[in-house]
Amino acid sequence: MELDPRLTLLRRALEQRPAQRLPRGPEPLEAAVSLILRPHNELELLLIERARHEADPWSGHVALPGGRRKPDDPDLIATAFRETTEETGIPLSRLGTLLGRLDEVRPTTPRVPPIIIAPFVVAVPPDTEARPEPREVNAALWVPLDALRAEGAASEILIELENGSRAFPSLRYGGYTVWGLTYRILKQLFELADACGL
Repeated sequence: MELDPRLTLLRRALEQRPAQRLPRGPEPLEAAVSLILRPHNELELLLIERARHEADPWSGHVALPGGRRKPDDPDLIATAFRETTEETGIPLSRLGTLLGRLDEVRPTTPRVPPIIIAPFVVAVPPDTEARPEPREVNAALWVPLDALRAEGAASEILIELENGSRAFPSLRYGGYTVWGLTYRILKQLFELADACGL
């Protein structure tokens, strides 16, 4: 696939900025997510609304497609591609062009597992469509990157914790709110886009 010039700029920026990897114990919990970019008049990012499950600490959240590494995944890129394909129906191993990776993140709250999450930035052709797997994903939405970076998108969300409520930075798009790990990963992408002049 011939890359859109904006995506070429992003790839060059990612190549010049080695991703930070977090230290791991002997049997680390690992996961990977995909930041899928589709070039139209604006660059569009694929976000999902996770299906609601009691056992899922991120149940119902707006997130990036991805999930936990399985023992037979050769690396975290394979995890990101496999999980994304399972959740959205987008065959990344065939359609996707890996642009690079962002810094790994882990939850800062003890309420969720101490999992290390590796984010990968992937380009797909302009005609790519998502077909959400309903057991895992309620909705898949292509969001213009500029809509998430706009001043009016910045907000806060109040979350009830054991010792009272706490405000977290968030982004709003339509009726959706992005916060937590996804927010932290997107901030990295925005900084990179700013540095590229996108």
